[in-house]
Amino acid sequence: MTTHNDDVDWDRWPIADYLAENYRELHRSDAAVIAHHSAFYRRFAPGDVARSVEFGAGPNLYPLILASAASRSVDAVEAGAGNVAYLERQLVCGPDASWLPFHALCRRLNPAVPATLAGALAQVNVVHADVRDLEPGGYDLASMHFVAEGATEDFAEFADFCRAFVRCVVPGGHLVAAFMENMPTYRIGPASRWPGCPVDPEVVTAVFAPLTRELAVTRIDADASLPDYGDSGMVLLTAEAPPVTRPVGPSVLRRGARPQRTARGR
Repeated sequence: MTTHNDDVDWDRWPIADYLAENYRELHRSDAAVIAHHSAFYRRFAPGDVARSVEFGAGPNLYPLILASAASRSVDAVEAGAGNVAYLERQLVCGPDASWLPFHALCRRLNPAVPATLAGALAQVNVVHADVRDLEPGGYDLASMHFVAEGATEDFAEFADFCRAFVRCVVPGGHLVAAFMENMPTYRIGPASRWPGCPVDPEVVTAVFAPLTRELAVTRIDADASLPDYGDSGMVLLTAEAPPVTRPVGPSVLRRGARPQRTARGR
């Protein structure tokens, strides 16, 4: 049976296991994402972007740090209660020391990032909400990391999340994202099982090409220092929303573009 987003209790997301497996140290793959995204954010002067959104923030702080180089306000929108509580603790009580190397790399690659980690997070607002309910055109820039392909096993729903991501920015608004490549349904920690929708650069391009302009899609290889979730790397994207609003309808995919699970899938 295919698992959809609303079938999952996201309040039970295993935050401690997720952070331990992925973010207690700076891995090569995340350093590559940070380098890619830093080049994107260097297009902007400090404060150029009035409102940014992290579309499905989870407990990952480095996208918020990256956005601080350009944004006067950053909404971290997240549906899971545990992730919301973690983000709020990071802002109120101070961020975990494990995020310091992430901040140092972000600032080295883009000196517009505030000088301290706390300063980089000062413009962040935590919003407990479903990203699908975001007001169309509410932001000048949207960022998304490992959300659409990790929220469902259904490809049509993956595409719906991508359309909602594009729709939340103003016409001409800026988009930056990262996806796990060919990620099947996966486990975090000793037991918990979470949905995955395998996608690759061809599929991401096919979904976003009808919705955006200035689309650029690339990829990085899998990182052997991370747990083997069954993925084959990461897909990275930058784009702009169309300058004139047009209906964001069903994505146009060529026949055969639907992703397939990899042989390593679990």
